[in-house]
Amino acid sequence: MTPRLLQRIIPSVETSDGAGVKLRRSIGATPALRLDPFLMLDEFGTENPDDYIAGFPPHPHRGFETVTYMIDGHMRHEDHLGNVGELKSGGVQWMTAGRGVIHSEMPQQESGRMRGFQLWINLPAREKMKPAAYRDIPADAIPAVALSDGGYLKLIAGRVQHEGRDIAGPINAEPGAMATDPLYLDIGMASGATITQPVPCGHNALVYVYEGELQIGERALPRHVAGVLSDGDAVTVRAGVSGARYLLLAGKPLREPVVQYGPFVMNTRDEIEEAIDDYRRGRLTA
Repeated sequence: MTPRLLQRIIPSVETSDGAGVKLRRSIGATPALRLDPFLMLDEFGTENPDDYIAGFPPHPHRGFETVTYMIDGHMRHEDHLGNVGELKSGGVQWMTAGRGVIHSEMPQQESGRMRGFQLWINLPAREKMKPAAYRDIPADAIPAVALSDGGYLKLIAGRVQHEGRDIAGPINAEPGAMATDPLYLDIGMASGATITQPVPCGHNALVYVYEGELQIGERALPRHVAGVLSDGDAVTVRAGVSGARYLLLAGKPLREPVVQYGPFVMNTRDEIEEAIDDYRRGRLTA
C-alpha cells in the first residue's frame, strides 16, 4: 500500500453566489486552486434564512457537471427542458450541463437549517457540447454503511470495498464509465477513530472537513478546510477528539486547458466567446 498524505491545505473563504446565498469556497476560490478535474467546491450551511432565501434564480451553464449534495434542507431545481426536481435532506442532484442548460435552484423552506455542498466537475473537450441531462438521487438510493466505531460511510459515486462487500454508488457504479471516473464519499467518524480508504492511483484526491478535525499522517486538517492528497492507493485518517465528518473526493485528471468565464467552462477563449454569444442570442441550449 502506498499511503496518500496531505500535500496542500486550502482554507475555504466566505463568499456569496446566486442572489446572495452565503457560502464557503475552497477548491476554485481562484483559478490556481482548482484540482483537475474538480473546478469548484462550495459549502453552504446556515440556520438564518436571510443567508439562503433568495436562492439561485435562472442562470446558464455550459461545459461541466454540477453535483449538489443536500445534507439538510429542501431546494427545487427547474430548467429550460421542463425538468423539475425536489432536492431534499440526504439527496443529490447530478447535472450534466453539456452544451447548455438554464436552470434555477430555489429554497422550498422559509426557516430552519439549509446545509450542503455543490461540486463542479469538468467535462473533457469531446463531451462539452453533448445534450444536457440530470439525475435526482433521493437519500434512500445512496448506499450507507454503518462503521464499527459508530460512524458511517455514504457512497454517492464510485465503488468501494468494505468488510468484504463490494458497494456501488448510484453514479459511476462501474469505474471508468465516466471520463473523470469520480469517487464521492461522505464519511462520519467517532472520536479517535481511524479508517483507511482505498483511492485509485493516479486520481487527484482531496478531503474536505465540515465537522470536527482529522489527522492525516503527522498533519491536522481542521474544519472548513480542503486537504489535497499526494498520489497513492489509500488514505488513512484519524478523527479528532470531537469526531469528524468529511467528504473524500477523487477523480481522473483530464489534463486539458481550462478557460472559465463565470458559468461557462471550455478549453479555449474562442469557445467561451461562442458560449457568451449563444446565450445572448438564445442559442445556448439549441
